[in-house]
Amino acid sequence: MLNSAVSIGRGGVPVYFISDYAKDHAGEIINRFLLQNGVSTEYINRYTNGKTALALAFLDHQQNADYSFYKIFPEDRLTNFQLSVQTGDVILFGSFYSLTRSLRVKLMEFLRIARSNGAFIIYDPNFRREHLSELETLRPWILENIHMANLVRGSDEDFRYIFGASNANEAFHHVHRAGCPLLVYTRNNQGVDMITTEHSQTFTVPQIQPVSTIGAGDSFNAGIIYAILTEFESLAGFTEHFWERMIGEGIRFSADVCQSLDNYISDDFAKHLKSLATKCEFRNQVK
Repeated sequence: MLNSAVSIGRGGVPVYFISDYAKDHAGEIINRFLLQNGVSTEYINRYTNGKTALALAFLDHQQNADYSFYKIFPEDRLTNFQLSVQTGDVILFGSFYSLTRSLRVKLMEFLRIARSNGAFIIYDPNFRREHLSELETLRPWILENIHMANLVRGSDEDFRYIFGASNANEAFHHVHRAGCPLLVYTRNNQGVDMITTEHSQTFTVPQIQPVSTIGAGDSFNAGIIYAILTEFESLAGFTEHFWERMIGEGIRFSADVCQSLDNYISDDFAKHLKSLATKCEFRNQVK
C-alpha cells in the first residue's frame, strides 16, 4: 500500500497512508519520504514500544523478488484510527496487513463505515507463498475482505495460491461467490483480464525488458485508482471506455515502474501526470 500511495502522491492526487510504524530511525525515514512524495501521514500511528517493520526483497535472475520480513510490533496497534470518508473517496487495502489478527476488528469497522458512506473499495490480496501454511486459517478473512470490496485486483499467483485457480474465469467464480462483482486479474507480461457479471475483456501489455518487478502490482493499483478519480462519473455505468481507460492506466503505471529499481512511478512519468492533473479537479481522495 505504501508503494501505491507514493505513486498516487507523485501523480498529484490527494492521498493518505493509513498504517503504523515506530518512532525510530527507520520510521523517521519512512515518514519523511512519504511527505516528500505528497502522501499525508495524518493517519499514521507512531509507537514507541516496538520497531518499524522491514521487508527485504531479493531479485532472482528473472528480476522477480523473494522476500524476508522483520517485525517487532506492540501489542496494541492503530490506537488512533478515526478518519472521515465520503462518497467518491477510494479505499485501497490488502496484503498480509489486512489479515493481521490484532488489526482485524478495527479494519472491518473502518471498511463498513467507508461502504456506508459511499467510498469505492479496492482489495488486493497480494498473498505470498510464505503464508501458505496459514491459508486454511486465513481463508475466511480473505473471503470477508473480498466481500467488503467493490473491486478485487489480484495476480494469477494470488488466486492460484488462495483458490487453486488456473485462469481468470476460475478466479472470478470464487471472487463473485464471496460477494464482489468486479475482478481485475493480472498475468505479469501475459496480459490483464477484467471480468464482471455482465462483461469480460482481455488487455495486452507492452513487451518490455524489466529492471525489477517489485512494485509492479502496487503501481498497477495506483494507475486504476488514478483513472477512477479522473473519470469517477463513469463508475455508475462501467462503460467500455471506462474499463479501457482504467486498465490502460494500470498497465502504463506498472510498465514505468518495471523499468527502474524504484517501487513507484518515475519523476518524469509523475510530471506528465501532474500536467494533466491541472486540467481536472480531484474532488475525492485516496486512503
